Amino acid sequence: MVRLTADLIWKSPHFFNAIKERELDLRGNKIAVIENLGATEDQFDTIDLSDNEIVKLENFPYLDRLGTLLINNNRITRINPNIGELLPKLHTLILTNNRLVNLVEIDPLASLSKLQYLSLLDNNITKKPNYRLYVIHKLKSLRVLDFKKVKNKERLEAESLFSSKEAEEEVKKESIKTFTPGEVQKAPEVVEEQPAPKVVAPTAEQITAIKVSVHCMSHLL
Repeated sequence: MVRLTADLIWKSPHFFNAIKERELDLRGNKIAVIENLGATEDQFDTIDLSDNEIVKLENFPYLDRLGTLLINNNRITRINPNIGELLPKLHTLILTNNRLVNLVEIDPLASLSKLQYLSLLDNNITKKPNYRLYVIHKLKSLRVLDFKKVKNKERLEAESLFSSKEAEEEVKKESIKTFTPGEVQKAPEVVEEQPAPKVVAPTAEQITAIKVSVHCMSHLL
């Protein structure tokens, strides 16, 4: 495992990406813990932490500029409840191929008031009953989920399904007790021990395609 030090940040590639945003590339460094991002001095629109070994989406400094966070192919099981206070401008979050299992685990993302584009593909959470409607219900500003536009019909369905706090809690409980084929049922404190989904990591070209597709979608909506 490699520590995310200020030295690693300074030596990592940084450039203007395909959509003309300033990006910091920290892919594939076997980073286990997010730390020392204050060394970026909030100079980046996009930070790419894909293909690492990060378990918790936490420990961010206040980054007022950051709009896009790419963190595919990690081991994310937990998200800091205060993430929205630290990343107030975040509009795009790509969490493809991580280890989020139960619906309640995405609740902290509701604090990201600007979040419009989210991918949770290849997480076991996507197999839970009412997954898509639950995410739409919790994240009011969301426009695209898993690269599919959020339709007004879905918003109405989500509003109807989660018309009360009791209904929301019931769906959360169902999510926790529902068995997902291939999912190992473990206690929360060891959930990170689960085998990673066998998904081939996107190439650099595919990552660029993701960024461009999100950018194009933002102009179409």
